[in-house]
Amino acid sequence: QVQLVESGGGLVQAGGSLRLSCAASGSIFSIAAMGWYRQAPGKQRELVASITSGGSTNYADSVKGRFTISRDNAKNTVYLQMSSLKPEDTAVYYCNLKRGPMSYWGQGTQVTVSS
Repeated sequence: QVQLVESGGGLVQAGGSLRLSCAASGSIFSIAAMGWYRQAPGKQRELVASITSGGSTNYADSVKGRFTISRDNAKNTVYLQMSSLKPEDTAVYYCNLKRGPMSYWGQGTQVTVSS
């Protein structure tokens, strides 16, 4: 069983930065793909960024150049560094772990960007 715990959300002004963290329990973190998703009120959950077990990354067009995903396998943790934040980045951010047919979600952390 895998548990994911996100942290680092909060309220920030437009143009500011935040770093989200997601700590995973269990032994499969280093061989799993990790992703950050977000869901704004009234909208569908969308992929923000992902990173494979080998370190390859992928970003949504809306965050390219502003967000950076990284992982520390020694700490079983994935990060999302968010810079130049915009009000439209306001959402609940969720961490996801995928390995084969298995997919696990964290409880989410709120990010609010004020204009």
